[in-house]
Amino acid sequence: MNAEDMQCIPYEVAKKLVGAVMEEEHLHEANRRVLTVYGTNDQEICWFDAEDISAEMAASEGGIPKNEDDMKAKAVELILHQIPKWAVEDLLRKMGLEKK
Repeated sequence: MNAEDMQCIPYEVAKKLVGAVMEEEHLHEANRRVLTVYGTNDQEICWFDAEDISAEMAASEGGIPKNEDDMKAKAVELILHQIPKWAVEDLLRKMGLEKK
């Protein structure tokens, strides 16, 4: 991937596009969890490895929250800052946020 492929959308835009983040079993690897990101239209946008997000939380200020609800909220916040632009280009166009 080149640098353009790695561009992330702004957090405020991600908050408008993302409808849910669901923890799910990896399709091809047993005992591996992924965090699948769905748009407000219920279409899958992208996914993140749950272990990677957990490691980011552990390395961040405050570490991994003890409360499960707080942990989920922190994981979603991290993900909202990392939504790749390539994954949502069609949605951005439909919302009028990106040039055609």
